[in-house]
Amino acid sequence: MNRTRKILAAVSATALVVLSLGFVGCVKTSGGEWYIHSAALPEDWPELTPVGEVQVKSYPLYRSAEVSALSVGSSDSSLFRELFRHISSEDIAMTAPVEMRYNGDDAGDNSMAAMAFYYRDTSIGSTGTDGNVVVEDIEPQQAATVGVRGPYSTRNYEKGLTLVRDWLADNPQWQPDGEPRYLGYNGPFVLWFMRYGEVQVPVRETGTQ
Repeated sequence: MNRTRKILAAVSATALVVLSLGFVGCVKTSGGEWYIHSAALPEDWPELTPVGEVQVKSYPLYRSAEVSALSVGSSDSSLFRELFRHISSEDIAMTAPVEMRYNGDDAGDNSMAAMAFYYRDTSIGSTGTDGNVVVEDIEPQQAATVGVRGPYSTRNYEKGLTLVRDWLADNPQWQPDGEPRYLGYNGPFVLWFMRYGEVQVPVRETGTQ
């Protein structure tokens, strides 16, 4: 009986994975890493970063629509709803990744500080404000990046950020040049253990070895 239950559980789990893959998109590889392709990436976006490996990536000019937690609250759902309202009203297609930033101050506050959607390219829409959403073009930049897999949680974010900061400590030729961010490439219908993300710190090269 126990063996039968185990077999049924394994079959059910496999079926759930197969159905999820078929529903949310297809498996692709990029940068040697597999991921579920949930939406188109911004134009000229670099290849993804392997899980657990820190690399410096170069990012092109891209258009970002951002909403701050100060305007709508710090819950993931409230920030996402405001951004989804914006792209729906402007008839703008959803892309991946979604950018998340956290407060992470010395008091241990890991609440969401801001969330952003990226446009497919800078010819779409226009910069400016739409209610609580600020649309702006982000200049080309470099970022020390690590791939992570699992739920889009503050715990996963902190683990990735620790890896990036440790790498920066060992590579002084690169210095932080902006706020850390967590990029989520999958939607809520992708099973949590399959979700792919990147934790990044924008950097600049100093020439110091």
